[in-house]
Amino acid sequence: MSGHNHMKLSFASRSENESFARVTVAAFITQLDPTLEQVDEIKTVVSEAVTNAIIHGYEGRTDGIVTVEAELDGDMISLSVSDQGKGIEDLELARQPLFTSRPELERSGMGFTIMENFMDEFDVVSSEAGGTSLRMKKRIESKKALFN
Repeated sequence: MSGHNHMKLSFASRSENESFARVTVAAFITQLDPTLEQVDEIKTVVSEAVTNAIIHGYEGRTDGIVTVEAELDGDMISLSVSDQGKGIEDLELARQPLFTSRPELERSGMGFTIMENFMDEFDVVSSEAGGTSLRMKKRIESKKALFN
């Protein structure tokens, strides 16, 4: 694939919308002819990011907005998942494996770690008053390229 394409999706901070976001981004990246493993990794990243926005950013409130943006440029996918919720109090602590601010919900605390491992680049910008934005990139080597 050559060229540039992008999408933007905004939806209510309801847990049932997590699968909608995951499937939408997966369908969008098929333009790059990714492997099934790459699709699964992107779906997992979107799921983790959206779930974090809903559970931590909006603390389960359904009146917030989560925005997912994806951009394709050559063989690179750039993803952004953002909310205007509570923000992260201690970003360094939140990025530690197994840390969770909501243990009562039996959260594993592995969301950021999973996202970092599945993506080539991962960045978090957060302010307590302005919400959180996750920005990620991954190079997709198409199935066609793997067999040539």
